Amino acid sequence: MEAIVITDWDDAYANGPHIPGGADYPARWAADAAAFRATATLRDGIFWPEGRPKGLLAFIHGGWWVSFSPETWSHLAAGAVARGWAVALPGYTLAPGARIAAIGRQVAAGIEAAAGLVEGPLVLSGHSAGGHLCARMLCDGGLSPAVQARVARSVPISGLFDLRPLMGLAVNEKLRLDEAEAQAESPLLRRPAVRAPMTVWVGADERLPFLWQSRAMANVWAGLGVPTRLHEAPERHHFDVVGEMAEADSDLTEALIGGL
Repeated sequence: MEAIVITDWDDAYANGPHIPGGADYPARWAADAAAFRATATLRDGIFWPEGRPKGLLAFIHGGWWVSFSPETWSHLAAGAVARGWAVALPGYTLAPGARIAAIGRQVAAGIEAAAGLVEGPLVLSGHSAGGHLCARMLCDGGLSPAVQARVARSVPISGLFDLRPLMGLAVNEKLRLDEAEAQAESPLLRRPAVRAPMTVWVGADERLPFLWQSRAMANVWAGLGVPTRLHEAPERHHFDVVGEMAEADSDLTEALIGGL
């Protein structure tokens, strides 16, 4: 088999142009999110289930650290809420208003605040840039040791775990990554501080760099002693791989909170 050599890295990391109807997804997400919020119980920045929560799921949104907000993804809380879990979607200042290291500190503060309001196990997840932030919370300097000790499971979805390749992309005009920050903020290059099981979830039909990043993350952290598995979701791409979170009985929701 002939090796694949990427020459256009901006295109390699671009999702929308390679997904049929890719431009339609943001409006669809916003509509689904608004419909869910209209019937959900939202208090103190947390979506609450009926009765006492079984635990807390913290989901961090993506968008290359430069776009979207938690509100866009509200509907992804539906699956876990239906199964009795509280769900927090911590927000953060978008680049270039904040650099990635500062974004990580904001996300950590949001998770810490939510964890102070909900007892029980903590599950961390996030999509794309949020997948990076999810994994970063599990390294030294992420969450506080007390909150890290509550992490029962993590499921980074289609994450970016080695930030060094991004320094050459056009988006870096906003991210302003340099070599030092790219290395310091790459979970793939850090040692885990949390040994809770991790499922690295990615769409089987995603762009090659996202597949490579997920495969590398799963293998490297498994080698560092984290109980890790890799799941390449069949017939899923970068925009629809996360949608099953809205379904209570989906494989993704089960991977997040099943058995806890």
